[in-house]
Amino acid sequence: MELDGFGCVSSSDGLDEDEIRHHHPHHHHHQFSSSKPHNATANNNNNNNNSVNNVVGSTAIAPATNVHELLECPVCTNSMYPPIHQCHNGHTLCSTCKTRVHNRCPTCRQELGDIRCLALEKVAESLELPCKYCSLGCPEIFPYYSKLKHEVVCNFRPYNCPYAGSECSTVGDIPFLVSHLRDDHKVDMHTGCTFNHRYVKSNPREVENATWMLTVFHCFGQYFCLHFEAFQLGMAPVYMAFLRFMGDETEARSYSYSLEVGANGRKLIWEGSPRSIRDSHQKVRDSHDGLIIQRNMALFFSGGDRKELKLRVTGRIWKEQQNPEASVCMPNLCS
Repeated sequence: MELDGFGCVSSSDGLDEDEIRHHHPHHHHHQFSSSKPHNATANNNNNNNNSVNNVVGSTAIAPATNVHELLECPVCTNSMYPPIHQCHNGHTLCSTCKTRVHNRCPTCRQELGDIRCLALEKVAESLELPCKYCSLGCPEIFPYYSKLKHEVVCNFRPYNCPYAGSECSTVGDIPFLVSHLRDDHKVDMHTGCTFNHRYVKSNPREVENATWMLTVFHCFGQYFCLHFEAFQLGMAPVYMAFLRFMGDETEARSYSYSLEVGANGRKLIWEGSPRSIRDSHQKVRDSHDGLIIQRNMALFFSGGDRKELKLRVTGRIWKEQQNPEASVCMPNLCS
C-alpha cells in the first residue's frame, strides 16, 4: 500500500534536490526463476526392484545423476529421504506423498502398505552430491542426507525480491533483482553513499499501515534499499526509516549507516548496521531496527501550523574500516 499523498524530494551526494511525486505504484507480479522446474518421469520407478539391485551391485560405475533420478519422487519430483516407501511392485515415493495419494501407488495403482525401500535408502547414504545451487556458484559437495540442510542456508541460494509495496514472488541473484526493481517496480536508483530526502504528507492525521520503498543506493560496489513507512505502533502512529543490504548477513555487517531527522533546534539520530534482505521487510520493521519518529515529534519537526508533514531525513553509508565521523565517503571508495 502506498503512503497516500506522500511526496519525496531527494538529493544524493550534494546534488540539487529534484522533486519527485509518487502516485499509485504499479504492482507487478511477474515470476522469475533462477532454476528450471523438474519434470516428473512416469517411468522413473518402473521395475524398481531390479533397478535397485543393479544400483547396489554397481555403485562404483553408475553415474551419480542416474542414481539421483532413482531418488526422485515421481509425484512431487523432490529428492526422497527416509522413510522411502514402495509398493509390492517396487515403485517408490516419498513419505509426504504417500499420504497425498491415499495409500495407492501412483504408478500401478496397487495398495502401498508399509513397505520401506531399505536398499534405496542405503544407496542414498553412499552418495555425495553437489549443492543444487552449484549453477549459481556454490562449489560444495555433500553427503546425500546433509545436502538438504545445507541448501536451506546456502549463501548462493536466490534472494527474494525486497520490494515492500506488494507481495512480489520474484527470486534471483542481486544483479537480476536490481534490474527487476528498476524495470518492474520503477524504484529510484541513486549512486553515492549520502542521501537527503524530504517526506511530505498533506494530512498526517491519517496514518494507515503502509509501506513504501523509496530508493536503492549503489556504493562500494554494493546495493542498499532505503525504506520509509508509516504504521501503528500500539495506539500511536509512527514513521520509520531503515536500510537493508542486498546481500548476505555476513557482508551486511561490514557496513554501517546513519539516519538523522530534525528541525527547530532538535535532532534524532540513528546509527546501526543494515539488515540483509535475507530478513524480510516485515521482520526488520517488527524488530524496530531503524529510525522511529513519533507523529507528534514528526509534526514538531515539520514546523508551521502542524497540518502538513514535512520531514527531512539525511543519512550516509560507510564501511566499518572508515572513520564514522567523516562527513563524506572517500571518492575512490564510493562507486
